[in-house]
Amino acid sequence: MERTTTLLNSREQVALLVDEFYKKVRVNELLGPIFNEVITDWPGHLSHLTDFWETSLLRAKSYSGNPIEKHQEVDKTVDHSIEMEHFGIWLQLWFETIDLYFHGEVAQLAKNRARNMSTFIFLKIYEARKNSSGQKTNS
Repeated sequence: MERTTTLLNSREQVALLVDEFYKKVRVNELLGPIFNEVITDWPGHLSHLTDFWETSLLRAKSYSGNPIEKHQEVDKTVDHSIEMEHFGIWLQLWFETIDLYFHGEVAQLAKNRARNMSTFIFLKIYEARKNSSGQKTNS
């Protein structure tokens, strides 16, 4: 039986995407331990991430926060163990979840934004590591 996908165009659909995606993340052998150690309020976190993606994809004004700082804090909490592989798996799970439920322009935008964001956040994590160890960066 083939699953029917829909357009990604409402907060409810963004919430479905975020919820289903993080179900996969939480049980992933590489990502789960990190997320489950750091996040203590999953309902609040999922709501916050729904705000983030709704703002990013649907131009809502529901998100406030600094994802770069948050990811740098998480990396510090897990003893600077986050690697590009983590982001690769994160992206794979994100794409799988999008493809399972959604199609269309906004679904593709969600993939593109996640791809760009994952690279940028990892670079900022790496930069913060260099800065905290006293090394100069060229940025």
